[in-house]
Amino acid sequence: MQDLSGAARRLEENVRRVIVGKDEEVRLALVVLFAGGHLLVEDVPGVGKTMLARSLARSISARYKRIQFTPDLLPSDITGVSIFDQRTLEFRFREGPVFTEILLADEINRATPRTQAALLECMEERQVTIEGETRPVPPLFFVIATQNPIETTGTYPLPEAQLDRFLARISLGYPTVEEEVSILEAQRLAHPIAGLTEVIGVADVIAIQGAVRRIHVDRDVLAYIAAIVAETRRDEHCLLGASPRGSIAALRASQALALLEGEGAATPSHVRRVLAAVLRHRLILKPQARLSGIAPDAIVASAMKRVDVPYD
Repeated sequence: MQDLSGAARRLEENVRRVIVGKDEEVRLALVVLFAGGHLLVEDVPGVGKTMLARSLARSISARYKRIQFTPDLLPSDITGVSIFDQRTLEFRFREGPVFTEILLADEINRATPRTQAALLECMEERQVTIEGETRPVPPLFFVIATQNPIETTGTYPLPEAQLDRFLARISLGYPTVEEEVSILEAQRLAHPIAGLTEVIGVADVIAIQGAVRRIHVDRDVLAYIAAIVAETRRDEHCLLGASPRGSIAALRASQALALLEGEGAATPSHVRRVLAAVLRHRLILKPQARLSGIAPDAIVASAMKRVDVPYD
């Protein structure tokens, strides 16, 4: 287990060479990867969303593809299509970009709901069914989807049921002045990603994902997760709280964080550190709460305060 924890930390340190000043966000992204989930990054252009995906792919020598979502993108542009081969007089399947290991779904909210659903089906089922034939995606299949929060023209926001498929949602945010100076210095001659090399392999990541499931979680910690999620369903500002899928996501993320930090068991401390990222996109707020500027993170924080901590 310690060998896998060390490999996980080497990957984290390597990615941080490119993503400057966003240590917590990088750690959360790796937590999602190791937990076997998918990540939604909502932020303004130019803060490093694409670079995060590329840095991860380079650090593990994974196959990487990027899809630029646009209103005219079709489901077959994502999953693939069967084409007729004139030489063999047979249909031949041409794989779409989902048959990769790390996939960047850029500006996912610019595609139509039908196209969004094609990708989200692959995320949930880990397979593609076309013309009655099912084809599995690779064993390591990690989607980083991005969306721009300030652009509304020509966008189709993800429905709540589809948002629920993402294990976590994060925002990178702008760097501080000091961090931006460091970024400028690092890129004065060349981009840092050009010198990024593999530190662990795809097989190591798959092994880490398997080890995450074996991280011990006390029943008291499970009850702690369930109680907090239940509190979001009773919150006066919520139309709908988090679903049981949110509880499972909190469990997996807590286990992944524990492994990343070299711990053999997930604790309430691990749970508290991942809950906001795991639950914020799963809460449906009442209209008056949104108009009052109440944020989902505040609801999650309030729910945690109302639940007794079993131990630390």
